[in-house]
Amino acid sequence: MELNFRDKIALITGGSSGIGRETAVSFAREGAKVVVAARRVKEGTETVELVRAAGGEASFVQTDVSQSADVIAMVDHCISTYGRLDFAFNNAGVEGTVFTPTVHYDEQVWDQVININLKGVWLCMKYQIPKMLASGGGAIVNMSSVAGLYGSTIGVAYTASKHGVIGATKTAANECATKGIRINAICPAVIQTPMADRGFYENKDITAQDVAGWHRMNRVGTPAEVASAVLWLCSDGAGFVTGHALPIDGGMLM
Repeated sequence: MELNFRDKIALITGGSSGIGRETAVSFAREGAKVVVAARRVKEGTETVELVRAAGGEASFVQTDVSQSADVIAMVDHCISTYGRLDFAFNNAGVEGTVFTPTVHYDEQVWDQVININLKGVWLCMKYQIPKMLASGGGAIVNMSSVAGLYGSTIGVAYTASKHGVIGATKTAANECATKGIRINAICPAVIQTPMADRGFYENKDITAQDVAGWHRMNRVGTPAEVASAVLWLCSDGAGFVTGHALPIDGGMLM
């Protein structure tokens, strides 16, 4: 996929590992300057170094997306550093306690998952959209999941948060449809990331073969495969795509 994001600015939350890290490097390879946002400073700084090693330009801002002051500071950092905001990938998320029945789910864990996965996406859009409007438009991609498209057993908070991301995405996309901002969500199945390692592969009752078999392609996805979808949704090639929830699922939902 040939893209040209030269002179464009991309902001990525949850950029300290996995899909966020891969997407940051992918944007840089296509010429974009990148703002990496994450709670973990060491890992976020490592992503910046990877971007620079790929020939790109990046900066890091420590951010907890569940806190409005942090989100405001993150967006302000992007504008003060690079002068504009063209693309945002609102990717930060946590899994909560996986495969825990609803009646046994802890209220504090529920609050954490909803605050990061759902409230965090809303806060990011709330403060990104005005800056994009000031820059003449842009594209936002929000991280949902296949768990946002069916009644997943991975956990009630995670599933609810990812359904909510799709609803928030469609609402904001509708509001911005004539304003030059396209807003979409991606819905990956199991991707080879540290989150998947924690949620699935460290579960003694589930084997790697089991996880692969959940997908019709009989394998899990890679961060690069998700990153390529994010970049496409931000590109002119997706210029007529908005309010969409895109499965990246190896055929799981078939």
